[in-house]
Amino acid sequence: MAHLAGERPVFHSEADLQHGFARALWELAPEVRSRLEVRQHTTDRVERLDLLCAGPSARTAIEFKYWTRRWTGDVGPDDERFILKSQAATDLARRNFIFDIARLERFCDRADQQGLALIVSNDPLLWTPPPEGKRTRDHDFRIHQGRTLEGTLLWAGGSYVPNTRVLHGSYPLDWQPYSQLPGPCGEFRYLAVFIDPRPGGSPV
Repeated sequence: MAHLAGERPVFHSEADLQHGFARALWELAPEVRSRLEVRQHTTDRVERLDLLCAGPSARTAIEFKYWTRRWTGDVGPDDERFILKSQAATDLARRNFIFDIARLERFCDRADQQGLALIVSNDPLLWTPPPEGKRTRDHDFRIHQGRTLEGTLLWAGGSYVPNTRVLHGSYPLDWQPYSQLPGPCGEFRYLAVFIDPRPGGSPV
C-alpha cells in the first residue's frame, strides 16, 4: 500500500483503485499472476471476484471498496485533475464492506486460497467510533478503528433479515494512513481485513 500510495495517492473510482493495485502488484512481484473480475463458483451461485492473485503455492482473493467524500485537486507530475463526489450513505459503505468479508469467507474454501477485503476512503465517519449511547440501524456493521468484527451481525436489530451476516472468523480492525492531500477531506486511510482459508478446505 505504501508503494501504491507513492504512485497513486488518490483514485477516480473503485475500478481505478483495482487497476492501480494490480499494476503495483505486478511491479513489486511480477511472478504473481493477477486477474480482474474472476468468476467464483460456490455451492449455489456464480459470483465475480474483483481480483485474484496467484503465486507459486497459494492464491489471494481480493475485494475492493473505495468510498469518498467531496474532494477536488490536481495530483502528480502532470497535474491530473480529480473530482471526487460525496457518497453520503456511510451505512451502505459499512454494510457492503462486511458483505465482502462474508463473500470472501465463502470463496476461501480451499486450503491454498486466502482473502483480503480492502477499503480506501477519505470519509472519517468510517474510522471514527460512533457517539456513545447512539444506536443506528447499522450498529452491528460499524467498522471504526479498534472494533472487532465477529459472529452474527444484524441490520436494524434483525428487522431486515436479508442483511444479516454470520462471520466465521474474528477480525480486529486497524485503519492505516494512506495519503494526505491538500484541502478538506484530503486525508485518506485504508482498512485491510485478511481472511484465512476455511479449516478443512480442500487442497488444489
